[in-house]
Amino acid sequence: MTPLFVALCIAAGACAFVWIASLVTKDYSWVDRIWSIVPVVYVWVFAASAGLGDVRLDVMAALVTIWGARLTFNFARKGGYTGVEDYRWAILRARMPGWRFQVFNLFFIVIYQNAILLLIALPAFTAWEHRNAPFGPLDALVAVVFVSLTIGETVADQQQWNFQARKKQVTDGGGVPNPRFVQTGLWRFSRHPNFFFEQAQWWALFFLGAAAAGSVLQWTVLGPFLLTLLFVGSTIFTESISKSRYPEYAQYQATTSPIIPWPPRSAPPVAVPRS
Repeated sequence: MTPLFVALCIAAGACAFVWIASLVTKDYSWVDRIWSIVPVVYVWVFAASAGLGDVRLDVMAALVTIWGARLTFNFARKGGYTGVEDYRWAILRARMPGWRFQVFNLFFIVIYQNAILLLIALPAFTAWEHRNAPFGPLDALVAVVFVSLTIGETVADQQQWNFQARKKQVTDGGGVPNPRFVQTGLWRFSRHPNFFFEQAQWWALFFLGAAAAGSVLQWTVLGPFLLTLLFVGSTIFTESISKSRYPEYAQYQATTSPIIPWPPRSAPPVAVPRS
């Protein structure tokens, strides 16, 4: 069997598992629980198929393993593996009751997201197809960029974690937290710095595969492209919820870049109502 066929079989099994699990438990966050795991498995399938003898594939597998270990830890400490469902699905179920949400669950949550998890790993397939291409300075540079992006995401997640811990401490003590959402550190330059670093890592992995082929004109660009679209939609939906909870979030939106870290803008003048 080719490694691509093996990866496709694993993806089909993952789809079946999360769909059945969602129906049995009425919990629709099962894809979240495998998000940091199955891409690691896919890349190692290609590296193992090359006999762990291709430097580029081995580096790609190591990088994705680091990514997966970090994300798994961050997800676990937030209670992701203890039955805590993504709060957005409950909101969406209220807007799409009954069979409509079940259709959404099957085609978007289960199939579409699992397809993305496979596609973002397929630059390893490109590298496998060109496994005789030498590992050069460009590959090393992209690998360093990937590690740097992983560090950036780690910092962003830790800043969010620290803020939420302080917020909970104030709330548990009967106080009112101010501010009510994180706006410092990397979050001063981007409303979602963790989203930026997450997407950029998979673009970096794509370039590693493209370096093996000697051209960026690779169909595997579909993976990071669709991941970016997914994050765009997720950002819009998440921010609509944040804005409904925190009216001051609109001011944050007006001054802070949505994804790409950028110096904050000046706040727009507040309109004074005419008497």
